[in-house]
Amino acid sequence: MNALRAGLLAALLVFALSGCDLMQRISDGAYRNAVTDGTIAELRKRGVRLDGRPSCEMPSTGSESVVRVRCTGRTVAGLPVEVSGEATQADTERPREQYLITVGGKTVVDQDCLGLGCPGASS
Repeated sequence: MNALRAGLLAALLVFALSGCDLMQRISDGAYRNAVTDGTIAELRKRGVRLDGRPSCEMPSTGSESVVRVRCTGRTVAGLPVEVSGEATQADTERPREQYLITVGGKTVVDQDCLGLGCPGASS
């Protein structure tokens, strides 16, 4: 029954939105979620606990080959967390990524990958 409801909802969304618009929204949402999950994982590895999930937005770059993401959040101790990321060559099979995470204004992460999908990452 749940699969049927999910299928009906997907069909309604397809009819309500153009195919390209729908796929772009799904892609944007998946990327924001991946960055959020990666941020949580990277900070957890460093002993930093967040007070909830960071909130992310993707400012327009005017180019399909460049994608930017900016996220904000707070630690359980109340320190501000800021994440900035950029992917260039995003419209290719091998985009180049760079992420910077600061906690309380201090750089904690500066690398080209976030979270469990990174080489050498462990769960």
